[in-house]
Amino acid sequence: MKVLSWTLPLLPCLCTTSSLAAQERPNVLFILADDLGYGDLSCYGQERFETPAIDALALEGMRFTQAYAGTTVSAPSRSCLLTGMHSGHTYVRGNIEREPEGQYPLPAEAHTIFHVFKEAGYKTAAFGKWGLGFVGTTGDPQAQGCDTFFGFNCQLLAHSYYPDHLWDNSQRVDLKDNVLQVQYGRGTYAPDLIHQKALEYLDNASSDEPFFLWYPTILPHAELIVPEDSIIRKFRGKYPEKAFQGTEPGHPAFRKGGYCTQLYPHATFASMVTRLDVYVGQLVEKLKEKGLYDNTIIIFASDNGPHKEGGADPDFFNSNSIYRGYKRDLYEGGIRIPLIVSWPGHVQAGTETDFMCAFWDMMPTFCDILSSDIQTSVEALDGISLLPVLTGQEGQKEHDYLYFEFQEQNGKQAVRKGVWKLIYQNIRGDKPYYELYNLAADPSERHNVIDRFPDIAAELKEVMKEAHVESNDFPLL
Repeated sequence: MKVLSWTLPLLPCLCTTSSLAAQERPNVLFILADDLGYGDLSCYGQERFETPAIDALALEGMRFTQAYAGTTVSAPSRSCLLTGMHSGHTYVRGNIEREPEGQYPLPAEAHTIFHVFKEAGYKTAAFGKWGLGFVGTTGDPQAQGCDTFFGFNCQLLAHSYYPDHLWDNSQRVDLKDNVLQVQYGRGTYAPDLIHQKALEYLDNASSDEPFFLWYPTILPHAELIVPEDSIIRKFRGKYPEKAFQGTEPGHPAFRKGGYCTQLYPHATFASMVTRLDVYVGQLVEKLKEKGLYDNTIIIFASDNGPHKEGGADPDFFNSNSIYRGYKRDLYEGGIRIPLIVSWPGHVQAGTETDFMCAFWDMMPTFCDILSSDIQTSVEALDGISLLPVLTGQEGQKEHDYLYFEFQEQNGKQAVRKGVWKLIYQNIRGDKPYYELYNLAADPSERHNVIDRFPDIAAELKEVMKEAHVESNDFPLL
């Protein structure tokens, strides 16, 4: 761990892990961006626009440089996060659509982060995109331990920023002003409404009853669109543009997964990330206004790498930094993510760590913070607690390896062990093949060295076999 050169003054000495149980139970605000690349924040190197509120979180907490999502697309990545299991074990491993809307549901036997917090006496809430089971199924947010939900149940319908409806727990909320608008882009901008509901939730929060609030925003997932306000006007005309022709009103995919036409995709993308940054700043200010900030853990992350849909241009913004690949790749650009953790009095301000971690570490970390004996034993999970690295204490366990899989594009697997990373591509295709990279020498994964290190490749192939348990609903092999 190192202290950043642009730090704020250091906070007082850190608490030990053993003393945490005696402290007042911390609130948790977990902000999850959608398709935000490793390089899309200015504290991670973005140069075409700034993200001051998120940067402030990094200055007030810890910035991770080797953090990974669950996998490379939304639903399975979230399943890894909520269940503490990597994509070779977790329940939901792909984006499978279900009628009448929504995706393949988490099963009744799933034990999620929401359950852990509820069992510890917390209020639980989620505001944003769910994608893990429709209302009334076993994957319904309320069936998975979430007391309060507002937002998109279906991630396909969440492609639309001006949808015809959202969900308030099990109640459908029709947005008639959006349907009645002839010109798309006027009416209720869903992220604004969802954000307002989250602020109202914090307004009603009390120091007597701790909360776990998950905020899985759809920003900056395609489609590319924002309200006509000062944010977009700040960027329009600033960048060269190539218009994107999308679906228009009357098209079968309109508001059902299609992306809108966008004349200014670069300006709009910058505006979307900026809007997210404004949201983060407002959430932090609300915590401070309510006197809750000093006892709240704030986590900021993204669910996978940057997308190239709806006119998005991650190369223009260097969204994946030095890393190869995008969303749907198991190269670093598809799975390495920004991760920031702020916790006043516990996480030293202005620090940076290269500790290797992944989404499935969140469950055991929260269990450690809560001193919780969960129904699914921590030993059965794939994650490890990050509490020692967060609080600067000794005894931090390390991963033997990280494992990822992806069922689309004929199937893919990846294993990272130390500096080595093996990727298995086109698994169900005519010509499957392996690639091996030394990430210390070649972080951009440009030089496949599998012919030079056959023993290492053979070892990691065995790890792949061990890590993957075949799923009937999400077959890989």
